[in-house]
Amino acid sequence: MCIRDRINKENKTMSLISSHYHQLYTPEDAAVVFIDHQPQMTFGVANINRADLINNVTLLAKAAKLFQVPTVITAVETEGFSGYVWPQLLDIFPGQHVIERTSMNSWDSDEFRKAIKATGRKNILLTGLWTEVCVTWPAIEMIGDGYNIYVVEDCCGATSKDAQKAALSRIVQAGGTRLTTIGALLEFQRDWKNKEHYDALMNLLKQQGGAYGVGVEYAYTMVHHAPQSALSPQVVKHDA
Repeated sequence: MCIRDRINKENKTMSLISSHYHQLYTPEDAAVVFIDHQPQMTFGVANINRADLINNVTLLAKAAKLFQVPTVITAVETEGFSGYVWPQLLDIFPGQHVIERTSMNSWDSDEFRKAIKATGRKNILLTGLWTEVCVTWPAIEMIGDGYNIYVVEDCCGATSKDAQKAALSRIVQAGGTRLTTIGALLEFQRDWKNKEHYDALMNLLKQQGGAYGVGVEYAYTMVHHAPQSALSPQVVKHDA
């Protein structure tokens, strides 16, 4: 192969790899994957507060359900080592089959690969424990197989901050994309004129959206004078 042909081939390859960077995903062309959100794996997480991690994962899961985005849940060595998937996650998708594996790399599992293919989606949002192994390895191979991989990094836990940083760097070098929970779910909404999921999404954010959610509650009640979200609203008594 001459130098010109090789350069043309490399340019074509780079164009295919980078094309998804110039497009936004939608609920109709994306899927969300939850990998190994299990107790034993959670114990080793050191890059993020674990309560924040659980909050982020469940918020993303609820948003995926709200927008009817296909989800895949998988677990490794459940009864032999890792424990059952978090109940907070299981209860969002009651009765959904959890794909059991022995390999640390989900992409080694035929059942997992079939489940991903069955979604019919090429834009895959990956979350999981641990980032440096159980997220990075399938991410790299899925990119190689033509999937656009988005790693929701604050829904991922690593054994150290350095491990998280190195893992994300490796994924990006392979062609993956980094994003965070709020950005991920707002990309499903895209336009505030789309009212189908607006109120339900706002309710999710008010409950689990951190400072953003608190701000939404404040704007609703204090600026727009909407009812409080609390089931038992606060009543301020004024002196006569």
